Parts: sequence; C-alpha cells; structure tokens
Amino acid sequence: MNAETLRDLSPDELDAKSQDLREQLLKLRFQQSTGQIESPQMLRAVRKDIARVMTIRREKELGAADAPAAEVDVAPVAEQTKPEDGTD
Repeated sequence: MNAETLRDLSPDELDAKSQDLREQLLKLRFQQSTGQIESPQMLRAVRKDIARVMTIRREKELGAADAPAAEVDVAPVAEQTKPEDGTD
C-alpha cells in the first residue's frame, strides 16, 4: 500500500481502510495460532499498513499534509575557546 494513494482518500475512506486492515490482521492471527498461515510476513505487512493509514489520518487531522514544511533558520554556533591557562 502506497502512502501517496492513501493521501488521496477521504478521512471516512481511511477509517474504512483501517477497519478492513484490522479485520485482516485478526484473521491472520487466528491462522497463525492454528498453524494455517501461508506467509508469516503478512502479519508484519498488515501491521505496517495499519500504522501507515493511522499516520495519514493524523496528518489530515493536523492539516500537516497540506501545509508546507517550515524552514528553520539556524544561527551558526560560536567557536568554543580554550582556556588561556594552557590546560586542555
């Protein structure tokens, strides 16, 4: 699942996608407990997809998806001086 395609979805569609993924994860956990799972890597992939959907949903809540990244001016750090007594 691509983050760009998720960003195109509405918040309601993201909620539905999250619910579908959670149901899929539950089914995979049952399959794992009974030893019938075909690909254990699917558990990890579905968990990551759920996290991705939740992140995009939170971005939309905060409005961060549409806002440009703020530039931060960083002042140069002053050089540290050594003590004049000759000790390092």
